[in-house]
Amino acid sequence: MARLIALLLLASLLSACSPRLMLVRSVADELASQGPAEEEDLGLARESAAFYLKLSESLLRQTPDHLALAESVAGGFTQYAFAFVAFEAERLESRDARTALQLRQRAARLYLRAHRHAMAALEARHGGGLRQALQMAQPLPPLPSDQVGLAYWAAASWAAYISLSKHNPDIVADLPQAQRLAELAWATQPLHGEGALAALLGTLEAARPGGSSRRAEAFFAQALTAAAGRNAGVYVGQAESLAQPAGDRPAFEALLRQALAVPGNSLGNQLMRQRAQWLLDSADDLF
Repeated sequence: MARLIALLLLASLLSACSPRLMLVRSVADELASQGPAEEEDLGLARESAAFYLKLSESLLRQTPDHLALAESVAGGFTQYAFAFVAFEAERLESRDARTALQLRQRAARLYLRAHRHAMAALEARHGGGLRQALQMAQPLPPLPSDQVGLAYWAAASWAAYISLSKHNPDIVADLPQAQRLAELAWATQPLHGEGALAALLGTLEAARPGGSSRRAEAFFAQALTAAAGRNAGVYVGQAESLAQPAGDRPAFEALLRQALAVPGNSLGNQLMRQRAQWLLDSADDLF
């Protein structure tokens, strides 16, 4: 934090373009290099997230070619929307439907914001033809490894936005494109994110009309292997995408208990353990 503040102050004082841009890129490098934080207080994590997101987004506008920062911004907005906005809407639904609707609408806007940042960065690297190729289901060259994380967040935020826009057929029609983008990333790094990418594909396969449950199960099996007990989200994803729609309550509860047993105070695992407990507490209403 001290280093970031010092760099920002220097950047604000410099008027010459080149030195200032060098400092801005230094700050962008610092922000992009931040890994999953160990934070025991979820309230503090929530309160500090907005500052980092706004700062990172501002710097990304000044350094649009910074691939790592674009990935960080897209991932940050997606995670914030999921953990602190959409999840709150779910918990409020039965008590305050109006507020829940407002939160879902806000979450959709945040997901779309994340997706636009990610796609802008990817399009810049692909000469502006990536979205058209996804729309036309055209063959695409292999995705470079440094773009896999960005493609993952582009696909994840896109799918999340679609899930909150089921009233709009034009938006829902984009789901195959989100899946193709995730598959493009998976073809390069199938184990990306300790199984997060494979779990996303399992979720998308299970959700799409005419999807193959066997293929979805295969993706989740791969995700569980990649996670090696370190990613609570993989268990929660399988519980919600496969066990719940199948009406398999024992499997649903067993997967959620496995999620609760995942150790570590990374923000992602804490949030997924929290969701797992809420789903367990809501099981009577879900089955």
